Amino acid sequence: MNILIMGGPGAGKGTMSKKIVEKFGVLHISTGDIFRSEVGKQTPLGVEAKKYMDQGKLVPDEVTNPMVKSFIEKQDIKNGYLLDGYPRTLAQAQAFDSLVNGSDLEIDKVLTLEIPFEKLAQRITGRRLCTGCDAIYHTEYHPPKVEGVCDICGSDLYQRKDDTIESLSVRLEEYSKNAKPILEYYAEKVTAINADQSADEVWNEILSALGGN
Repeated sequence: MNILIMGGPGAGKGTMSKKIVEKFGVLHISTGDIFRSEVGKQTPLGVEAKKYMDQGKLVPDEVTNPMVKSFIEKQDIKNGYLLDGYPRTLAQAQAFDSLVNGSDLEIDKVLTLEIPFEKLAQRITGRRLCTGCDAIYHTEYHPPKVEGVCDICGSDLYQRKDDTIESLSVRLEEYSKNAKPILEYYAEKVTAINADQSADEVWNEILSALGGN
């Protein structure tokens, strides 16, 4: 099963992605992983991407799209994959589809996590991340046992600089602008998930959508 998961900042995409990977044994793929892999291995596409990255520019679609396909083709995807953070634009979605059309790499399911802005704001401003193991906490919903200290590895916790109401508004507007045409494009494959409920309830909806109950 090949899955695309989408959701605004703070919608719980990271948490649910981990659960999907553990439950279904699919390969979790993010553009960050891909860029690091291809650049680190100095593949032709990685070298080309690095030229843009070194200049602080966005890697264009004509480099990003084949890089994603190349990366996926090299992986063990017998159980499928979970795409996270890609495609980010309609152009990327269309280009990726043209690259994988007719192959086992076609996207089967699209999950979109939906939650009101007010609830997102609560989640975002209270979010804390571990400097050591990347564990995620929340000052209200999932606080650490000792304030400012990770339960798992004992490292310090920090708040991302962009975890503010102002930054959230900008990021959400940008996400919504790009997500709408992607969701319309994949309309027949999309399942909207109500992310404004407990993690267990969200997970149950996702399980139902993916036929994993």
